[in-house]
Amino acid sequence: MRILSVRLRNLNSLAGSWSIDLTIPEFASSGIFAITGPTGAGKSTILDAICLALFARTPRLGHISKGSNEIMSRRAGDCFAEVEFETAQGRFRCHWGQHRARRSPGGELQAPRHEIVEALSGKVLESRSKEVSRLVEQVTGMDYDRFTRSMLLAQGDFAAFLQAEADQRAPILEQITGTSIYSRISIAVHERTSEERRTTTLLEEAMGGVQLLGTEEEQALKAVIDEG
Repeated sequence: MRILSVRLRNLNSLAGSWSIDLTIPEFASSGIFAITGPTGAGKSTILDAICLALFARTPRLGHISKGSNEIMSRRAGDCFAEVEFETAQGRFRCHWGQHRARRSPGGELQAPRHEIVEALSGKVLESRSKEVSRLVEQVTGMDYDRFTRSMLLAQGDFAAFLQAEADQRAPILEQITGTSIYSRISIAVHERTSEERRTTTLLEEAMGGVQLLGTEEEQALKAVIDEG
């Protein structure tokens, strides 16, 4: 999964509209970069926006619903988060948004909207929140839990990831690095080796029932053959 752009509006301390294009040369050619800034500058909000756009929830706040929205900036009447990304399945754009009645800061919260579209054609693939999350899992290979344990580790969770048992980390690391094929090769080699060992054991058992001729018997048999 490669995130191409992030757009957000009125989330936490990041009031107003913001856009990050990760395809520009400064990002695309660097390979690695950091999000830095003082406490409260909005670093975690950018990560929240990514998670919110994809799964309609964040590690810090959980699900955002009509009855509770603690992520919308104060004195704002609407907010949204949008992520464009690509995988081996194609290029997609996820959008999550919520607004108050009449988009007034004092208006009643309305039900959030969540959708995933085909980025190049603009075709809406799904607009029911649960189905959006299911489709995101399908095209990325990651559900919410796996995404937040690998692509987006919440504050304080990185140490927990490092300290997890090997069998818990391995599947995630394989998915991130694209090395799952080597696990499949290893399994195939193990199965082939086991099969060959079973075949060898059967041959050895069969050979164990063969009686070898003694020297005198061998010479007598050769004499019979020569005379014939």
